[in-house]
Amino acid sequence: MQVKIFYHHTDCGGVVYYANYLKFFEEARTEFFSLRGFSIKELADSGTMFVVARQEVDYKAPAVYGDTLEIITSVTEMSAVKIIFEHEVRKDSGQVTTKAKTTLVCVGKDLRPKAIPEEIRNKL
Repeated sequence: MQVKIFYHHTDCGGVVYYANYLKFFEEARTEFFSLRGFSIKELADSGTMFVVARQEVDYKAPAVYGDTLEIITSVTEMSAVKIIFEHEVRKDSGQVTTKAKTTLVCVGKDLRPKAIPEEIRNKL
C-alpha cells in the first residue's frame, strides 16, 4: 500500500508524526484483508472483529512532507485466536523508515476472544 505524505501527517519538526504510522498500519491491514476477499465492516457486522492487543514500532529514519511511502504488510504468525502482522515502511529510494509488529486478537460481539474462522485462517 502506498501513502503520500501531506502536511497534516507531519509534526512541528516537519517529519511524519509518530502516531500517524499506527493509522497507516491499520489501513494496510484493512487492505490486506480486502485483497483476500474480506471486508472488515462485514466481518464486524457478522460478529467477528480483530482488536489490537500489542503494537511494537521501530522508527529507523524520518519521512517528510512530499515523500511517498510503501507499506509492506505480511502475516508472520497465527494461532487459534491471534494474528501477528509485520509492517515495513520504505521510501521510494528503498530506504526503510519504520518496522512494526501488530498482534490482533479475534473477538466476538461480546468482545471476548473467539477462534478465527477457518475461512479467514485459510486465506491469510
